[in-house]
Amino acid sequence: MNIDLLRRLCETPGVPGHEERVRALIEAEVGGLFDEVSTDVMGSLHCVRRAASEGAPKVMLLCHMDEIGFLVSHITDKGFVYLQPVGGFDPRNLFSRRVLVCTGSGDLKGVMNPGGKPVHISSPEDRKKVPEVSDFFVDLGLGAATADKVSIGDYVVMDEPFLEMGDKVVSKALDNRIACWLGIESIRALGDGGRGAEIHVVFTTQEEVGLRGARTAAFKVRPDIGIGIDVTLACDTPGVPEQDRTTVQGSGFGLHIRDGSFISDKALVAEIDALARDKGIPFQRTMLRSGGQDGAAAQQAAAGARAIGITVGTRYIHTVTEMADTADLGAARDILAAYLHSL
Repeated sequence: MNIDLLRRLCETPGVPGHEERVRALIEAEVGGLFDEVSTDVMGSLHCVRRAASEGAPKVMLLCHMDEIGFLVSHITDKGFVYLQPVGGFDPRNLFSRRVLVCTGSGDLKGVMNPGGKPVHISSPEDRKKVPEVSDFFVDLGLGAATADKVSIGDYVVMDEPFLEMGDKVVSKALDNRIACWLGIESIRALGDGGRGAEIHVVFTTQEEVGLRGARTAAFKVRPDIGIGIDVTLACDTPGVPEQDRTTVQGSGFGLHIRDGSFISDKALVAEIDALARDKGIPFQRTMLRSGGQDGAAAQQAAAGARAIGITVGTRYIHTVTEMADTADLGAARDILAAYLHSL
């Protein structure tokens, strides 16, 4: 399993609207796998494998490149940097974090903390308060010189290394560099097969702020079948009721039935269910009460498409400790390759 590729994808910074470094990495990696590669005006990377004959169905795999992060919104006279989020954060996970401030002239190390008193001088009531995301700021240790190096609109990501822990991988940005990995590795596993369909693997932008890149990309492709590839919750951890766990790690890929943005095509669900059983690929059916993913954009573009989601259960989503099981990654890769080969 190509874990080095997943490591490089996760450690490359790229928030909504600033995915260019991730796109460059992917573009270099997919050389020879596709017949055509191009970038659209939203920054999404379109990779196409032509079918063996005219009139073949179009199948679109949607894999978003962006990770949650921040944009610089204000710099004080003393050099403290305030931020606006691009993506959903739980402020309880933001305390005392190391961050990377990505500027036009290079990356700068910084630390993130909320305003207020430290534990040594705070009252018991102070310690009960949870700051808002807007209360957090970044300190680069540069004082007033910060404004000479950082500009409004520069972006900020968490600065944490990728880890392998037994059968697990842990990193920031597994959401959704897992999908980018699957978009590449499933085609690599497909080899010369799958020419019964025109395959579009699109690495999309700005998913975390409303499926924006996927909407324009899907309207351009107008697929017959759309497959949204993403992570989903794995709440198989202490403190979560069994009915809310969504997936159990190590039990296979997620066959996504519904979420807040779309309901998967019933016939496609049955088809992939049967294929996974026939091939002995472990899977679990998944549903989310809310949230969304790029499969919705494919389903609703132009005159619409049949759509489904293929997901990987991930613990601690939208933190720097996102965790996935390598067996589930392999299962998701294998079902995608098997489905494309069956067309």
